[in-house]
Amino acid sequence: MRTLTGQFSLEDKTALVTGASRGIGKAIALGYAEAGADVALLARGTTALEEVADEVERLGRRALVLTCDVSDGEQIRRAVGTAVSEFGQLDVVVNNAGGFEVAGPVLELESSDWSTVMRVNLDSVFHVCQAVGRHLVKRGSGCVLNISSIAGLGGVPMMAPYAASKAAIISLTRTLAAEWGSSGVRVNAMTPGWISTELTKDILGNPDAGEGLRAAVPRQRFGEPADLVGPAVFLASDAARMVTGACLTIDDGTTCYVGGPAMIQMLALGRVAV
Repeated sequence: MRTLTGQFSLEDKTALVTGASRGIGKAIALGYAEAGADVALLARGTTALEEVADEVERLGRRALVLTCDVSDGEQIRRAVGTAVSEFGQLDVVVNNAGGFEVAGPVLELESSDWSTVMRVNLDSVFHVCQAVGRHLVKRGSGCVLNISSIAGLGGVPMMAPYAASKAAIISLTRTLAAEWGSSGVRVNAMTPGWISTELTKDILGNPDAGEGLRAAVPRQRFGEPADLVGPAVFLASDAARMVTGACLTIDDGTTCYVGGPAMIQMLALGRVAV
């Protein structure tokens, strides 16, 4: 039996992280390397990925750069195939890539706006899960971690496509956990609160929106990508061997309140163009 410390180790494991060139994906990729895993890094920007790969290798782990557009299912299938071929197997897959390229009142959105967000945020997760799932189910082990958002737990004005896509990720996570559980594959999700990244800087840095959003957090702070590393390592490790179909909320208590934060967020985001 492994020691308690050993249960949290990712030694001898391999991981694939999408959206690994920056923000949350980069932090998780480096956290996995620090915990002992070799890491396949997937994103659109080769130069940024190579910089992350250098950091992984300085931690003594192997890095594999996979330049890929996650909105393209065929590119995803090729990238996953390359990762399996190069590493021999995949043990952990993190679906982190996504964003909110378009935002605004529902009545002003084009149908293409909806499709764009769904393709990047939701379709990409489906394609990665399907591609890697065939490998994991055949092996009879492994885990998938999907990055959702507290936006998927309720409504967020001005960001309907984003919120809907993140809600769908939670449902997909639970469905796959039920489908793949008998094969020994675990599937979980994390729902972060507001995290300071390149994608959120315009909202969190906006004087009108930022103040209201921060007021909705009990500790009056926004998270950092590093705040998600520990939970991501736990869910990928043997310490979480009985955890599947779970949705771990990491939001500094934002969802603790009933009504309060939701009203504040609606007022904050409703006042500004995001």
